[in-house]
Amino acid sequence: MRPDSPPVPLEIDRKTSRKLTALTGLFPFILPYRAMIAAATFALMITAAVSLVLPLAVRRVVDNFNTSQEAILDQYFAAALGVALLLALGTAMRYALVTRLGERVVADIRKAVFDRVITMSPAFYENIMTGEVLSRITTDTTLILSVVGSSVSVALRNVLIFVGGLILMLVTSAKLTSLVLLIVPAILIPILTLGRRVRKLSKENQDWIAASSGTASEALSAVQTVQAFTHENETRQRFCDVTENSFHSASRRINTRAWMTLIVIFLVFAGIVGVLWVGARDVRSGVLTPGTLVQFVIYAVMVAGSVATLSEIWGELQRAAGATDRLVELLAIEDAVKDPISPTPRRANGQGAIRFEEVTFRYPSRPSAAALDGISLDIKPGETIALVGPSGAGKTTIIQLILRFYDPDSGRITLDGVELGKMRRDDFRQTMSLVSQNPMIFAATARENIRFGRPSASDQDIEAAAQAAAAHGFICDLPDGYDTYVGERGAMLSGGQKQRIAIARAILRDAPVLLLDEATSALDAESEVAVQQAVEALARDRTTIIVAHRLATVKKADRIVVFDQGRIIASGNHQALVAEGGLYARLARLQFTDGASAA
Repeated sequence: MRPDSPPVPLEIDRKTSRKLTALTGLFPFILPYRAMIAAATFALMITAAVSLVLPLAVRRVVDNFNTSQEAILDQYFAAALGVALLLALGTAMRYALVTRLGERVVADIRKAVFDRVITMSPAFYENIMTGEVLSRITTDTTLILSVVGSSVSVALRNVLIFVGGLILMLVTSAKLTSLVLLIVPAILIPILTLGRRVRKLSKENQDWIAASSGTASEALSAVQTVQAFTHENETRQRFCDVTENSFHSASRRINTRAWMTLIVIFLVFAGIVGVLWVGARDVRSGVLTPGTLVQFVIYAVMVAGSVATLSEIWGELQRAAGATDRLVELLAIEDAVKDPISPTPRRANGQGAIRFEEVTFRYPSRPSAAALDGISLDIKPGETIALVGPSGAGKTTIIQLILRFYDPDSGRITLDGVELGKMRRDDFRQTMSLVSQNPMIFAATARENIRFGRPSASDQDIEAAAQAAAAHGFICDLPDGYDTYVGERGAMLSGGQKQRIAIARAILRDAPVLLLDEATSALDAESEVAVQQAVEALARDRTTIIVAHRLATVKKADRIVVFDQGRIIASGNHQALVAEGGLYARLARLQFTDGASAA
């Protein structure tokens, strides 16, 4: 069964999306280009003024059509040709400037939104799908491009033509103009009433489009899992349901706009026909000249056309208001983790001393369960610490807090004596290297993936890091060696190869603090031994924190800290912990051949 309303993954105030005032969120991106706006406005005013002058020339031609002075007619036609040229030049200038402005503004918005979301802490991504964010950066900005690069200028031009045409209609014939004005309230009623529904449906449609993008992104990123579990049909159906909901929502919006356009255009042109009938009788009675009636009709058609155009653009502006609101939401949302206004610089001569003082932490998505419960841990500079324990015991949480992906609910975490929350994240993170259990391999070459650890590194440094990580051999066997494109998420590589590239990346970074989260879990026995030797050599002069389930990888650690249910229950070296009994000894007996081997 399909849901009746689109999913809204963020708890965000939606009230502003009901108003066109949401478009004011574009002002910070538009105002820097005042000169371009002024030039485009000037061109717009010229084209509007020229358009309003044309009926005057037509009137002169009609009223003097039977004159014997051909020179006068020639002058009028020449003037009309000059006006047409001026109109063409002004329109071309307006198009070029406004379109360029739209492209520039949208590019700035996309950069601003991406700059914002790339710095958001992981807590943000617990509440929103990546596809939803991508939809806002792409689909929503495309709507804004349509408005800023076209609709706004067309709307302003039609407003000028509407106002100017109405004034000139009044000057031409006050009687006929008063008759035209009688139908204005009838035109405004459907615009206002149906327009409100269009705004609501536009917002709903954009939410469904974002949900569709999020569903597709999630499925494609896990395509191997989908196929391995023969879940293609269910995944297709899920995407189909969301996409069909998006289509039905769009259909309701389109139908509403179509009815609004039908009603407005019919009322406008029905009014023109009625006014034309009255005007024709005035011409027959000699009250108006034929040229005056033609001039009035042209102005009336221009005014009616501008109203019809504005009714269509009104719908576009409403959609853009919803899109702007969604983008401004991303720019305005508060991150759970913030840098201090006046940050303390990290210690220039820091050695990587890390201290946890009574730290308690709950993940935002699981506030009822404490991931860490009153943890105190003192890690000395250059010490190699291994964190072991069952899944969900809090080991990886330690690493996430050290990187300040999250802030603790209570307690303090310090690096070289300075609290993490008092430093800029990009400052203290320069002192850290991370190898995660599922390392991210980018859609680039093997060389560029390793260079990610230190962009200024030379090719020789990269190859040395690869050799230290036991990755040099398989990289050289790739079709183009280090310059081989490894595919999206490293699709060309095995799990062990991905981890070795990630380890090489961390080795290349050469940071004082090394964080290894199950870094060797996907390696074969031979590669694990080689990498373990590299890690041991790397750990000699830096602080190293190793999260591992396989105890064979942590036996040589200076200290092993045992976690269970978010608490530290034991600490010591391998031999001492085995002799002590308890959880570590039980894990050791499970992983080694017998208790004696474990010792």
